Amino acid sequence: MKISELASATDVGVPTLKYYLREGVLHAGEVRSRTQASYDDSHVERVRLVRALTGVGGLSIAAVRRVLDVIEAPDVGPTDVMAAAAASLYEPELEPEPEVPEVRPSPRGATGEPRRGAQRGASKVDGSAARELVDDLGWHIYPDDPALAALDEAWSACSDAGIGLDADRMRRYAASMHGVAETDVSSVPDDPAGAVRQVVLGTVLVDPVLLSLRRLAQQDVAVRAGAISPPPTA
Repeated sequence: MKISELASATDVGVPTLKYYLREGVLHAGEVRSRTQASYDDSHVERVRLVRALTGVGGLSIAAVRRVLDVIEAPDVGPTDVMAAAAASLYEPELEPEPEVPEVRPSPRGATGEPRRGAQRGASKVDGSAARELVDDLGWHIYPDDPALAALDEAWSACSDAGIGLDADRMRRYAASMHGVAETDVSSVPDDPAGAVRQVVLGTVLVDPVLLSLRRLAQQDVAVRAGAISPPPTA
């Protein structure tokens, strides 16, 4: 098919398809002449994957290119594909935010007692609070996984807000999430492109599902504990 037909088949404009070709996220078609190339179903599938990753997945073209590089690498395993896809969700900012003066809170509260978040959420030479947690749990986590920094930041923010996420509570949360992860991983297909779609889009789309289930479960637990009135029966 011509590029105009590829545009019709994917509902993506020709200028966007040419942009994908220039950026290397869409492989070149078979050259027919100096001005024409032929495209096939593999191009249709690739365009749909790129659109899904940039649209629903919210990835930049640079992040999509990194993921596709892993897919196209020889002898790539499903674990490598999953790792690349998951890491793409934590891509760094393209431009650093301008530095502004920051007034940091004292590491001691009004009572003179050390703030819980001052030490637990702070990075240390020998590791972070998140790193300590996953090590205590015996999880196999790469040292440079960006999720560790994200967890540290979120955990520290909870401590700063006075929400007590002690180690025991975090372990219980982690145990529940490990069960969710087992369900996630068991559903990942073997083919690389399908694995990327499942990991990236599945994470983006399923996260709100998990959040809604958590809130519904909180309501049920509260009702069973007598903390709130049960819902009216029909």
